[in-house]
Amino acid sequence: MSGTAFIGLGANLGDAPATLGWAWQALQQLGPARVSSLYRSAPFEAQGPDFFNAVVALDTPEPPEALLERLLALEQQQGRERPYRNAPRTLDLDLLALGSEQRMGTRLQLPHPRLHERAFVLLPLLELAPELALPGLGALQAYLPAVAGQGIECLGAFEPLTRQQPPR
Repeated sequence: MSGTAFIGLGANLGDAPATLGWAWQALQQLGPARVSSLYRSAPFEAQGPDFFNAVVALDTPEPPEALLERLLALEQQQGRERPYRNAPRTLDLDLLALGSEQRMGTRLQLPHPRLHERAFVLLPLLELAPELALPGLGALQAYLPAVAGQGIECLGAFEPLTRQQPPR
């Protein structure tokens, strides 16, 4: 199995932009990748500081479960804790979609079950793949009016870090 994986990056604790830069560099080690612009958004269904977000399109031969394990390991390297649902986070990496894969498991659902409800996912995702349609959702452009009222700002081109160490 190979295809393009779309991975949502988010953080709102510590130096969130630097952490996302570190994650972007780490994801590039897994295969050819492109990254969206960097966005800042108000917490959605959560509290805490604003989030910084981006989406990466990663060409990968990895099956979804193996890719998910790699993403969770990267989160752990940045000290990700899960004290409660939607808690502030040092790094959040969500596997949004992988090719035309559909999964309905308890640990992994593809496409991500709420990606079409979140401006901080839709805007950077559609920046990378404007015509993207996903199984069970159809064309993602159709969901933009529903998220128009969510507070989000495009900060421009993503500026990755040059250092190799995690910014913790």
